[in-house]
Amino acid sequence: MDRVDAPVATGPGGDRMSAPEPKLVCRGVWKVFGHRGDETLRAMGPDPSGDTLSAAGLVPAVRNVDIEVGEGEIFVIMGLSGSGKSTLVRCLSRLIEPTAGEILFQGRNLLAASDSEMIELRRHAMGMVFQHFALLPHMTVADNVAFPLEVQGVSRAERSERAARMIELVGLAGRETAFPRELSGGQQQRVGIARSLAADPELWFLDEPFSALDPLIRREMQDEFMRLQSVLKKTIVFITHDFDEAIRLADRIAIMKSGAIEQVGSPEDIVLNPATSYVREFTGAVSRSKVVKVTRLMGPANGGSPVKTVQENASIADAAPLFNDGTDCVAVTDAQGRVTGHLARPAVIDMMLQG
Repeated sequence: MDRVDAPVATGPGGDRMSAPEPKLVCRGVWKVFGHRGDETLRAMGPDPSGDTLSAAGLVPAVRNVDIEVGEGEIFVIMGLSGSGKSTLVRCLSRLIEPTAGEILFQGRNLLAASDSEMIELRRHAMGMVFQHFALLPHMTVADNVAFPLEVQGVSRAERSERAARMIELVGLAGRETAFPRELSGGQQQRVGIARSLAADPELWFLDEPFSALDPLIRREMQDEFMRLQSVLKKTIVFITHDFDEAIRLADRIAIMKSGAIEQVGSPEDIVLNPATSYVREFTGAVSRSKVVKVTRLMGPANGGSPVKTVQENASIADAAPLFNDGTDCVAVTDAQGRVTGHLARPAVIDMMLQG
């Protein structure tokens, strides 16, 4: 595959700085369906409108998308049904071929990769979990999880050991010999996740993996997903149409409409600073307290040592119950347990009243 060098950042004096290279970069990616779509798209210039493409008999599913996904980031792509999010994620993994653009994985151009190279990448470097679990019904849980390793040619002893480790990681220890028909929907999805993780992928694609589950199991699976990510720290592209799910999981969110990206930003940025009228409407019913982090409202840790604590990555909605008994102040702590500030009751009440 061709290698494309990442841009070099420079400091104030022009000195070279080491800029972290994104794990996945998508530049000017298009996917249009229709006869001779690639030729027609090239003839139309750099950014034809949807109406222009439709008039030419083409269906634009992905339109001129630019995104970057950082190492260890959960990057959520969301939009309504038909917005192009699932088509985009299939372009990123080349399960379908983009019509135009550039997709870089660890600096290498995937569109220059041969079919055999892409097969190897999907086997060894990319994991995929979809809405439909696609478990093999005649295989046990252990055999389903070990199946990708068997395809890779891993020895029986090693794949059994790795499968057992993944099954324990997703909380299914003791169910190794069960068949898919003997599992609940949530358990089947855990098997799908364990199977995807068995190959230890560097990049993980999840396309609405929890949408077929009932609300209680879905919440449980979201919690499980976050627990896994805290341990594994994978680079993840996650597709959903549920904004509450996106808020819970995302480091950053990209909102799509009619195949194009409307806005990319943190959940807080998207809700508090919508870039377009569509994003404003899309996020209009979302409570600010669910997306604003406690660090935004906390003050300096001056004097006193509040008994209660809340972590820096918690939202105001997460912290609010700590004040139900009349508590005036809560300490905000970092991942190491160090106090970084104090969160006062009046600030929380004011935010909650804003809805």
